Amino acid sequence: MLDTTAALPVAEPGRSSILDRFAGLADRALPMSLLLLIQRFAVAAIFFLSGRTKVTGWFTITDDAFELFRSEYALPLVPPTIATYAATFSEHFFPILLVLGLFSRFAALALLGMTLVIEIFVYPDAWPTHLSWAGLMLPIIAMGGGRFSLDRLLKIK
Repeated sequence: MLDTTAALPVAEPGRSSILDRFAGLADRALPMSLLLLIQRFAVAAIFFLSGRTKVTGWFTITDDAFELFRSEYALPLVPPTIATYAATFSEHFFPILLVLGLFSRFAALALLGMTLVIEIFVYPDAWPTHLSWAGLMLPIIAMGGGRFSLDRLLKIK
């Protein structure tokens, strides 16, 4: 039987381990607001760049994009034309909100929903990629956009 009452080793008072010093440095060098900013930009880049592949110019959806939603990206219950417009709009609009830090929780939640649809109906074998996207979005959903956001400036939760 494992003795769970044994005390864990404790550093001597006044002395910290190298790991404690590293953790303290990391806490100061990587504040949560900076991490949330980086996460917002990372998610925005993923989706915005995907959206840009579906359009020419500012917002003319390509024939190739419509064809993708008729074949490879076909969804149950959603007509391909509607899915093409909805996805293309979402991949542009929500990333812009994330970069601005405006309605950050809502924008991340919308893109997480889109990620779940992609995972379940389009690319179920791409779960490691989709899980990494979710890992970027969940802290934004939980904590908001952080200090460097319009949400904070406008006092939006």
